[in-house]
Amino acid sequence: MNTTIRYVSLGLLAVVSLYTGLWAYFSPTGWYANFPGLGLSWLPQLGPYNEHLAKDAGAMFLALACLTVVALRQVRNTRLVQTTGAVWLVFNVLHFSYHVQHLDMYGTRDQVLNVVFLAVLVLLAAVLLVPVPERSGRRGDNR
Repeated sequence: MNTTIRYVSLGLLAVVSLYTGLWAYFSPTGWYANFPGLGLSWLPQLGPYNEHLAKDAGAMFLALACLTVVALRQVRNTRLVQTTGAVWLVFNVLHFSYHVQHLDMYGTRDQVLNVVFLAVLVLLAAVLLVPVPERSGRRGDNR
């Protein structure tokens, strides 16, 4: 895997986590009522609003954003990028697993969008686990 793929994957994960985290933490009722946006609303079907839970979700996404931005700034640091990928992969696999078991509450369009979007997040995290091959004559930054 080359560093461009790392940049893209980390960049997309950073955008997703900042978008979700800022919205959930600073406007928890708006996030609950309107996430993911663009005229869609996926959270009310999952249960009643809980401000504490919404703000905790926002805080967790902001923490993931922080880690992801640090890794993005040190994209050649294989250990850091792989650790970031592993953290995201744990979250995304568990998140995906939950949602695919609870698709019955959505219409077909929202079922498909949930599966596709969450599967893409799993793949973005998984590609971060692949090391960048070292170039001959250069020592990789694996601190």
